[in-house]
This record gives sequence, C-alpha cells and structure tokens, in this order.
Amino acid sequence: MMHYTIELPDKYAVHLQKHWSDIERHLLERLVLEAYAEDVLTTPEVQEILQLPDRFAVYDLCDKYKIATYTLADLQRDRETTQRLGF
Repeated sequence: MMHYTIELPDKYAVHLQKHWSDIERHLLERLVLEAYAEDVLTTPEVQEILQLPDRFAVYDLCDKYKIATYTLADLQRDRETTQRLGF
C-alpha cells in the first residue's frame, strides 16, 4: 500500500482538525470521490479503497460531499429509453 505525506503549518492543521477530526480520512474520501467524479475510478474501486459495505454507501458518501452520480448522459439515456417505451 502506498502512503503519502502532506505538510500543513500547525495553525492550519489545528484549525482544520476542529472541522474534521479525522483529517486523513476526510482527505482520502475527497481524493477518491474526485477521481470517481472524473471517471478515473469506478464504483467498486471506490467501495474497495474506502472499505465501504456496498455501492449504496458510495452513493451516500457522494451525497454527503455533493458529488453528482447522475450525469447528463444518464438523463439522455433515460429520455431515450422512455421515448422508446412510448411514455
């Protein structure tokens, strides 16, 4: 497993820790979900990296960080399906 280190001045680290008690987990979640939003990682990969129980936990985390999981392409595909089915 790879490990990364970032350096923050103490005064900022303390300030951030007041908002996020587990800064490392918060940063990992944000990094992984950013990669997910950019289609760099798949739902199962996010689930594995963050050790989440299922894909619904991935979607819940996306909701928490306000990351859209329903894209314009999804909408267009749903519209085409609806039209094809005659609705």
